[in-house]
Amino acid sequence: MPVPPRKTAADFDPAVLQLFDRYVHGDIDRRGFLAGAARFTAGATTAAGLLAALSPQFALAQQVKPDDARLDARHLEFDSPQGYGRARGYLVRPAGAGGPLPTVLVVHENRGLNPHIEDVARRLALAGYIAFAPDALFPLGGYPGDEDAARKLFQGLDQARTREDFIAAARLLQGIEGGNGRMGVVGFCYGGGMANYLATQLPELAAAVPFYGSAAPLEEVPKIRAELLVVLASDDERINAAWPAYAEALKAAGVRHALYQPAGTQHGFNNDTTPRYDEAAATEAWARMLALFKRTLRVTP
Repeated sequence: MPVPPRKTAADFDPAVLQLFDRYVHGDIDRRGFLAGAARFTAGATTAAGLLAALSPQFALAQQVKPDDARLDARHLEFDSPQGYGRARGYLVRPAGAGGPLPTVLVVHENRGLNPHIEDVARRLALAGYIAFAPDALFPLGGYPGDEDAARKLFQGLDQARTREDFIAAARLLQGIEGGNGRMGVVGFCYGGGMANYLATQLPELAAAVPFYGSAAPLEEVPKIRAELLVVLASDDERINAAWPAYAEALKAAGVRHALYQPAGTQHGFNNDTTPRYDEAAATEAWARMLALFKRTLRVTP
């Protein structure tokens, strides 16, 4: 039986995509999305069907299997005395790698450490990095296996303590056995904002790649020592509104940075589990990220 063609953002009314963005970021709940999307349905298409079509398909998008023999992957708990006390993350490294390797902290979206972000960590490990992806939801029981439930749990986090958990994760990763002492961070959406924040808090951070994340507090920008690759979507008013002021602050502070903002893209375009995925833009963003990491992390500290 032929596989139906994969849907893309072009298959949905822009207003539906805006509704979905509001739903994903907690501005409206499931009921609110269904009510708003109902006016865009016709024939056999239902609002619930639209939501299902836009929701992540983790298994279909998986690029690297969890038991890939080329990798050594495990979950690791660590202390976070200034945060929630105890935290947990997904640590992946190339199996049998010789010599010290650079490290990359991977920060998830606002649903915790779901299968997609674990897959991203494995992709980075296959590229020759030790990747560590913490789960901000660990203090609340961890990623629950359901995106709606994860989103609701996320709203219950004390973000001040969560930020400390990520700082503790970065400290752990920087000194991890087999690492070369050089560290980068990549994050997506919520994680993009966290990547920007960590760049202001960790002078030892060499590179940061925030994908469509909230800008760092402007008064903190002069603290940044990392080189930034800022990745934005073209159609993302909520995030893009802060970019001009952030760009000016980065320039004024002498922070090395570059912007990649491919045309025709939606917030979340790197996430290949949903129709907002843009393969060409995501492939180029990934290549630019790896080029930055190679230049800044694969050197002797």
